[in-house]
Amino acid sequence: MSETPGERMHRLATELFPICRSLTGAGVRQTLDVLERELPGLVRIDVPSGTKCFDWEVPAEWNIRDGYVADLEGNRVVDFQRNNLHVVGYSTPIDQEVEWDELNSHLFSLPEQPSAIPYVTSYYKPFWGFCISHEARQRLKPGRYRVKIDSTLTSGVLNYAELILPGRTDREVLLSTYVCHPSMANNELSGPVLAVGLAKWLLTLPERRYTYRIVFVPETIGAVVYLSRNLEAMKRNTHAGFVLTCVGDERAFSYLPSRYGSTISDRVAVHVLGHRCSDFVRYTFLDRGSDERQYCSPGVDLPVASVMRTKYGKFPEYHTSLDDLKLVTAIGLGGTYDVYTDMITLLEANRIYQTTTPCEPQLGKRGLYPNLSIKKSGVPARAMMDFLAYADGTNDLIGICDRIGVYAPTLLTTLEKLSAAGLLRDVTP
Repeated sequence: MSETPGERMHRLATELFPICRSLTGAGVRQTLDVLERELPGLVRIDVPSGTKCFDWEVPAEWNIRDGYVADLEGNRVVDFQRNNLHVVGYSTPIDQEVEWDELNSHLFSLPEQPSAIPYVTSYYKPFWGFCISHEARQRLKPGRYRVKIDSTLTSGVLNYAELILPGRTDREVLLSTYVCHPSMANNELSGPVLAVGLAKWLLTLPERRYTYRIVFVPETIGAVVYLSRNLEAMKRNTHAGFVLTCVGDERAFSYLPSRYGSTISDRVAVHVLGHRCSDFVRYTFLDRGSDERQYCSPGVDLPVASVMRTKYGKFPEYHTSLDDLKLVTAIGLGGTYDVYTDMITLLEANRIYQTTTPCEPQLGKRGLYPNLSIKKSGVPARAMMDFLAYADGTNDLIGICDRIGVYAPTLLTTLEKLSAAGLLRDVTP
């Protein structure tokens, strides 16, 4: 039996999970190696440390080989080799004995989640530290400890990658995700593996109306860097866009709009979610927290929204070691894949239509309406008639279907029949 899309994505997430990623460094490159294997057309770009990007600067490259806290008998009580969340991201190197009070000031734990290792970073201020479950922290005794972080911060590069899938037009759909967190499954890996799954599906389509720009960047700084190099073309060409993040659990869907919530991305997201999963959670742009902050910022103003499972910051496992491959499932990934393929299908099909005949057309002679008029015989054709009633050259497919209460993807075959019969024409500018 062949794998489902969800199973394929989960298998890829399982392969990527052990890699220690950060804003920069070997972990990002190792991750991009795997993604390039899955998407041979992926193009990788290196941006040197110190490069100015709007109000930001590409940081030094961070790499880590090992890190631990050990008692004086050599027993590791905190060990990077067991879990890469144990070292604070971008920690400066250290190798010395310290007293308990000093060590304690560099430890991070979560009393409210005693079994979880938290995820902590210090990207832009020199610092060293360790993350530990609170129950393990409580077992530590006062005394001297050996602390070692075998890391480097050097002038290097920030890596990102993009895949451009050309369509019939230069108008683009942006799919952006990030590759900068260590071993966390939903907050980190669910987005990239969904992007890979969607890219492979797009490659199977007989044709694409839009060009697809699929981007793998470190969160925040990577999006800033990417925009600084591509802003003019993206402002000119972007038709719709989505940030892919936190898409792998099996809980309710979430929707975070663009800055004003009125773009085609917002409209297609609300339409699909409203029909497929009416219990989805709506947020506002004031709840933003991922790269929509950059794509929707003043002066950039791209039509970018997010459709997630549980929103970042809203699930208890967020930014902890509990965000693992049990939280992210093949079923969760597969369900989100289905939502996104429906959204993309609808974007591809969305057009402004106009009827070609005054009054209602005679559908029966074209085999589009039952010729015997009996009770309820016209019910199956009702959606068709309702669509034609609003196809006046001012409404697009999504707008009409929102008005008549019909899920747009279910009408696509009907619209093909109406167009083939000469009753409907595309008047999209």
